[in-house]
Amino acid sequence: MLSFMLLWLLSKQPMYGQELAMEIAKRRGDKPNPGTIYPALKDLRQRGLVRVRKTGRRTVYDLTPKGRSGIAEAVTYFTRAFGDLIRPESLRA
Repeated sequence: MLSFMLLWLLSKQPMYGQELAMEIAKRRGDKPNPGTIYPALKDLRQRGLVRVRKTGRRTVYDLTPKGRSGIAEAVTYFTRAFGDLIRPESLRA
């Protein structure tokens, strides 16, 4: 799920590692540590889904075209697979 969340966040805008960690913390309630987030970003980069660029002292991550199509496919899959869990009609008592 971490890789999915990283791709989803990067589909909104390029971000640096600490910024990604803070955004994840807002959504999950706990902030991933650097030993978790940076290996995941490295894996995404090696798979050609994320690219990096230096902006001053920061390393900024952004999606590649392959990453954009990958997150679109993943969102479609998750919506199909888990959509019933988040629809209001599924919350009937």
